[in-house]
Amino acid sequence: MNKPWQTKWPERLSYGLSDAADNLVFQMMTTYLLFFYTDVYGLTASAAAILFVVARLADVVESLVIGLMIDRTHSKWGKSRPFFLWYALPYVIFAILTFVTPPFGDNGKLVWAYVTYLGLGFLYTAVNLPITSILPTMTENDQEQTVLGVIRQFCGSSVQIIVAVFTLPLVALFGHGNQQRGFLLTIVLFGAISLILIWNTFIHVRERFTNPEHAHQSWRAVSGMLKQNKPWLVISVVILLYWLTTAIKNQTTIYYFKYIQNNEQLVPYANAFTFAALIGVLLIVRFSNRWGKKRTMLTGILVAAVGQLILSLGAVGNLLPVIFTGTLINSVGNGLIIGLVSIMIADTIRYGMAMGIQAEGILASTDDFGVNVGLGLGGLITAGLFHLSGYAANHAQNGATQHMILLNYAWLPLILYVVMFAVLLLYNERELQAKIQPDTQD
Repeated sequence: MNKPWQTKWPERLSYGLSDAADNLVFQMMTTYLLFFYTDVYGLTASAAAILFVVARLADVVESLVIGLMIDRTHSKWGKSRPFFLWYALPYVIFAILTFVTPPFGDNGKLVWAYVTYLGLGFLYTAVNLPITSILPTMTENDQEQTVLGVIRQFCGSSVQIIVAVFTLPLVALFGHGNQQRGFLLTIVLFGAISLILIWNTFIHVRERFTNPEHAHQSWRAVSGMLKQNKPWLVISVVILLYWLTTAIKNQTTIYYFKYIQNNEQLVPYANAFTFAALIGVLLIVRFSNRWGKKRTMLTGILVAAVGQLILSLGAVGNLLPVIFTGTLINSVGNGLIIGLVSIMIADTIRYGMAMGIQAEGILASTDDFGVNVGLGLGGLITAGLFHLSGYAANHAQNGATQHMILLNYAWLPLILYVVMFAVLLLYNERELQAKIQPDTQD
């Protein structure tokens, strides 16, 4: 029989708002940082591409390091919870510094970009990874974990959409024609709100279920568990593919409307249709209870792919109503996918616990690893293809660059959804549930 519920609404909302806090900065990074670097800050597309490669190589190490730090943490607050207190302020400071345009020469500005962006990547992992790692320690009730994951994603997705829609209007409002000033004041506003929300999470959430005998195992024991945790391996690849898809599409959206539609002001309207992701998130509890989490995520991928196909056809024909319709359908599917990520990672953590190894930090690092590497590869692909095609910031683009913009905005994400679907078919949910909830099996 499933365990009784342990959390109350103040804790549930505070947990969900942690993802909202992180996404105030994260969405600025995924959607506008490449544009900021090339069209506002003054980096070339090739320099930005190399920066993203270096940052992602660093993130490969950072996710593992933060995961190990969580698993090695002994504090009166638990293993994951203190990270919200310790790293919130540095995270916000580096977020603001990343959007500062210093009065340096080209080399000095490039160094500044490396220092601030690499620092921001590490600190983002330090405040975001604990959101996933703390979930299975808050409650042992499977349905409650699903509800907590849905609340988290609803809050996170809401803020993602708000940032995507309102960033450029805020930049225009604060900058009065000066985009450097506008981006800086916008991130200051987002950062201040983020800081308050992350500290609020620290105050209200609790770690209740930590087994002292399983909580601090040797790396040899942990690595052995990882090799046997096949559901974790599969969902890790799915997460990476999802964020690679998201990065390629989101980073190209502003370029598509600026250089192909010749109307940068359409970006907030296009992003407004991503509010439909909240529909997908809210459907998770109903669908997962009826179909299971794997089938629900497969449905999300299929819906997202159909929406992306419609968007692609609209982009080829320059048909805005078709593009917006495709964006709406695609967003519903994305809501189903991303809303299940932390929940399914929590299941793989519990799967590891059933093997006698509680390594929530390492297992949860998959989420941030996928986010960081997916974003980095997406930035590399986008910036690299732009560079090869002869992209010139703030000028009319040649035919090759327009082709690359269309490829990144429309067709590459569609291909990646197909690959994502195929990978998730390998996820053995029946075996996992039999291990973590043996009392519910026949």
